[in-house]
Amino acid sequence: MAVGTPTVLLVASLLAQAPANPALQRSVDELRGCIGRWDVTTDFLKEDGTVAKSATGIYEFSWIVADRVVSGRNDMPELKQAAGILFYIDENRGVIEMVSVGNDGHLWTMTGPLGGDQRTSQEFESAVGGTTRLRFTRSHVATDSFESRMDYTEDGGATWKPANHQRFRRAAPAKN
Repeated sequence: MAVGTPTVLLVASLLAQAPANPALQRSVDELRGCIGRWDVTTDFLKEDGTVAKSATGIYEFSWIVADRVVSGRNDMPELKQAAGILFYIDENRGVIEMVSVGNDGHLWTMTGPLGGDQRTSQEFESAVGGTTRLRFTRSHVATDSFESRMDYTEDGGATWKPANHQRFRRAAPAKN
């Protein structure tokens, strides 16, 4: 069977659109997958990993710049918490980042490598005077669900302690 010009043009067009970097493609797919509204259950964990408290909320994400920048918002009414979120890919630095600002006005930046499932925050001063860093790990990713775990370190990453576990489930479409 001969390959005609329309087939060659279609294949060339598809190849031109696909990122050559698999890690970049994985991060783009992550952004694409998070678009929409999510019901989220957050379990706040004790140091031994058991649940101290659970809360529910809503996260919602939409595009600002296709395949590069996503804006979001989370609301946890029972905790009287809300935050603005921005996810973005910085291809030149080889990272995917999330920044978040909540009720307290503190800007959090979580950075990870393109294609990875972990992001860490900047170091910050802990309540007892040392430094702390957060680590977020995404897991169990499916079309309509994923999980995220937050751990923290107070010793430069030698040990990590549990902080919270979140379960994201895609919300049912709104009824008109």
